[in-house]
Amino acid sequence: MNPKLNEPPFVQAEGVINIRDAGGQPSHLPSHTDHIVKPRYLYRAGEPSRITPKGKTQLRDELGVRKVFDLRSDMEVKGYKADSLIIEGVGVVKAPVSSAEAYDPFTLAKRVQRFRDDPLEAFLSLYMEIIEKGSDSVHKILTHIRDHPDEPCLVHCTAGKDRTGTIVAIIHMLLGVEDEEIVKDYTLTTIGLEPALPALVERFKAHDVYRDDWEGTMNMSSSKPEWIIAFLGQFREKYGTVEGYVKNQVGLSDIDIEKIRVNLLVPKVVPN
Repeated sequence: MNPKLNEPPFVQAEGVINIRDAGGQPSHLPSHTDHIVKPRYLYRAGEPSRITPKGKTQLRDELGVRKVFDLRSDMEVKGYKADSLIIEGVGVVKAPVSSAEAYDPFTLAKRVQRFRDDPLEAFLSLYMEIIEKGSDSVHKILTHIRDHPDEPCLVHCTAGKDRTGTIVAIIHMLLGVEDEEIVKDYTLTTIGLEPALPALVERFKAHDVYRDDWEGTMNMSSSKPEWIIAFLGQFREKYGTVEGYVKNQVGLSDIDIEKIRVNLLVPKVVPN
């Protein structure tokens, strides 16, 4: 096991892949100097269907998670036989980013082919699609942060890479996290998925679409810095600012944005 999996921002919830704390980064907002993203509030991960009883206890009692946002479609959950999390005292919110049709064999085959032919353009297209079609999901997560600052939450999809990574990047931008930190957080998925690689490969090889285009599948599974860097540039080209996206696409107000920042930015503690 990679020793970095035992170091922050990675956290432990036995059986959950690619789980880590999405907090701790410095904010560069002029209104919140000397602040960081609140640690131990926003967590990100891959699908939790293999979570153990110990992992459930860790998630609820040690990490303090009270709400889980599942970004997967019902068809995806059923197809992979990877049920949503069930833990007493932890609510689960269905917040699918993609429609069920996105996972039918024909659509999947075309998507994998795009990742083989031009992975950068494929990722850029996918990530822009996520924030456009997933604005309702972003709304659910941001309003939770606005209204429930004392209820830590977990955001997850299947690998905890694309849908989760894109939405967490939006949240980080809103909090004034610099691109360098956003890219660093995104690329940690390469380490986070290492323990799950055998199971992921087995899952892919059991699916004709993935098995028949292995190069595209491997490209699609990667988390290179250039993928998220391209997205950040395209996002700003289209929306101008993250505030513009959150107001015009997600439907929140300036007051909502400031409340989210107040709730999720805390003073940086300087050691004596």
